[in-house]
Amino acid sequence: MKRSILALGLAAALALPTLAKAAEPAPTPRIVVTGEGSAAVAPDLAILTLSVMREAKTAREALDANNAAMTEVIEAIKQFGIADRDLQTAGIQINPRYNYNNKPDGSQEAELVAYQVTNTLTVRIRDLVKTGEVLDKAVSLGVNQGGSIAFANEDPKAVLEEARRKAVENAMAKARTLSDAAGVELGRVLEISDQTYNSQPMPIEAKAFDARAGAVPVQAGENAYNVQVNITFELK
Repeated sequence: MKRSILALGLAAALALPTLAKAAEPAPTPRIVVTGEGSAAVAPDLAILTLSVMREAKTAREALDANNAAMTEVIEAIKQFGIADRDLQTAGIQINPRYNYNNKPDGSQEAELVAYQVTNTLTVRIRDLVKTGEVLDKAVSLGVNQGGSIAFANEDPKAVLEEARRKAVENAMAKARTLSDAAGVELGRVLEISDQTYNSQPMPIEAKAFDARAGAVPVQAGENAYNVQVNITFELK
């Protein structure tokens, strides 16, 4: 009798996982689509990276020469209405410079000939018309390295919202096409996420700024903001 009860209990225990699995609800049918959207806007900020390099026999002399040149550059840039908050030192480097002479035994001998000091300045220009003039003036006063330029938007929130709407519309259109082709009906949205990509310059409808006496000609073009959304839909 005891053996019968034990056998029945063991059989019931083994059947429990099967019953639990049978009780689990079936996974909700779903479809995941990716939508992309892009919106462009003219930049309202120019970012210049300028460097002054000076060389001398000693590091002290090179630093003093560099300080004098960079001070003159900064003061001149401020004359264009550039505020202190838009001027930022990006780095200062002090490096020895060597000449390498060949020796009779085939090896090389390093000879210290000078020290180079490089001071790099980042300049944000909010009046884009002045971009070429600022660059031209800085080079005239001693900037001899760098000179890279990038265009940005101080507050891209509105254009990003436009790109997100386009991305969602694109995802919705894809989902409808796929569900229609499969003969199923879209249900509610289960999940949605987005990812924003850095803006890229678009040389379309680029507006050329007037090149004033000797200024560097500059074209700002447009910045494109790209958004990608992933949407999970329930299928009825």
